[in-house]
Amino acid sequence: MKHFDNKVAAITGAGSGMGRSLAVQLAGAGCHLALADKNAVGLAETERIVRALAPSVRVTTRVLDVGKRDAMFAWADETVAAHGRVNLVFNNAGVALSSTIDGMSYDDLDWIVNINFWGVVHGTKAFLPHLKASGDGHIVNTSSVFGLFAQPGMSGYNATKFAVRGFTESLRQELDMMKCGVSATCVHPGGIRTNIAQASRVASNMVGFMVASEQQGKDEFEKFFITTADDAARTILTGVRRNARRVLIGRDARAADWLARVLPSAYQALVVMSARREAAKANKRAKRAAREAMLNGGASNNNAGNNQGETA
Repeated sequence: MKHFDNKVAAITGAGSGMGRSLAVQLAGAGCHLALADKNAVGLAETERIVRALAPSVRVTTRVLDVGKRDAMFAWADETVAAHGRVNLVFNNAGVALSSTIDGMSYDDLDWIVNINFWGVVHGTKAFLPHLKASGDGHIVNTSSVFGLFAQPGMSGYNATKFAVRGFTESLRQELDMMKCGVSATCVHPGGIRTNIAQASRVASNMVGFMVASEQQGKDEFEKFFITTADDAARTILTGVRRNARRVLIGRDARAADWLARVLPSAYQALVVMSARREAAKANKRAKRAAREAMLNGGASNNNAGNNQGETA
């Protein structure tokens, strides 16, 4: 697909981050939009921005959970009914989870698999017949740098992003064989400046193991966000124009890809060494925080007792 003018794109996770940036840049290129997100407020803001930027672009929105199969298929049908066709699908919605495997709840695992993996599957299967009917279609599925290499405490996230990678690479091969006018690209972002860290789930079993507290874990995760969502969207759209099989976003993603290629097994030992150092620091921080909390609690109790005595 060489251009986006007068095309129709469906984007999940359009209420913020890369989804919003994709919507804005596609609208600027004359592409009509079907936008979806679970966050109604964020979705409405994206719609407002897009309409102000490109008044001639047709925009429809749908609040939905990508993990709900029926909702995704209904949205695909609604998109075609409203726009006449659909040419591009960006299965972009995603969440993050930090937890050890032995401490991970099945509720948390179901949550991340339903969104990160099944959301991509539902979006692909719901829109694929419509993309074929258009004669000029492209599916863009968002994996991650963690779809290239693994690390401790991220097994649920790793599992879903590796799954998206395998699913999309197989899909691309099938589409190449079919020669049906549809192609597919797998996107591997590194750290992108979005709200995914603050919206992530950090299990209590991570405290003292790799992080000092839930909030500290989120803040540390966010420090690795080195690429803006706008830059990420530009890279993705360039990849679509070039019909790239894989798009790496950010120097961190390129470094991880290189490491996994050069040291496909040995990289894990390097990750463990680094993680142990971080875990030791987290343990020290957690113990220090506990001591400070105990001291502050004792001081508060003493002050309360003194105040009570003075009042009496």
